[in-house]
Amino acid sequence: MSQSHLLEIAVFNITSALQAVEAGADRLELCENPLDGGTTSSYGTLKTVREKVSIPVFPIIRPHGGDFLYGNDEFEVMKQDIRVCKDLQFEGVVTGLLTIDGNIDTIRTQRLVELAWPMELTFHRAFDRAKNPLKALEDLISCGCNRILTSGQVPKAPDGKELIKELVEKAGERIIILPGSGIRADNIKDLASYTRARELHSSARKSILSAMQFQSGSMHEQLENITVDTEEIQLMKQALISFAVS
Repeated sequence: MSQSHLLEIAVFNITSALQAVEAGADRLELCENPLDGGTTSSYGTLKTVREKVSIPVFPIIRPHGGDFLYGNDEFEVMKQDIRVCKDLQFEGVVTGLLTIDGNIDTIRTQRLVELAWPMELTFHRAFDRAKNPLKALEDLISCGCNRILTSGQVPKAPDGKELIKELVEKAGERIIILPGSGIRADNIKDLASYTRARELHSSARKSILSAMQFQSGSMHEQLENITVDTEEIQLMKQALISFAVS
């Protein structure tokens, strides 16, 4: 990688994964069901992406959308999905578990970190639902997580830059803070400069109309597919490269 910053792109299917790679993504977060916040991809998607994508890919390990509470059976599913990702030789996984009172589920998180090794483990934006972000930071460091994906406990990372900056400072070299949500080419350079984050995350998401020529008029919905905006990815990369050499 020519620049000192890493750009991770969230992708939701094989097509957007290949497009993101072509546009210059440095790493992919792979999931499905973006309207649910992202859930674990099917085995077919995982295997095909692994075969076709050579850059690092971190599949999300999340058995349902909504909250980040998981029953015992769901936790077994998460462990099985991590084993699948390890067998397919992914570089990392992304997951997040909270307790009912808004703390990090440290017991289960540490178990997943141990199970995932030697893959890296990113704790996703479940972090933004934790009641005490600084305590959550220390808990995740103790669990052995490699990074935290966060928008600074607000919907969009540019609005949470104060907390993100504080997290980066307190984390030091112990864990990577990965800002994500609402990051685009027009704000990525300023956010990187202000927070001093070295890795940044964006979905660069866009919707496109279905290519179906026949549309049933009685169904009243407009079919759309979610993909990535390759031009936006290229512009974000250019912004980070210009920041690195300035």
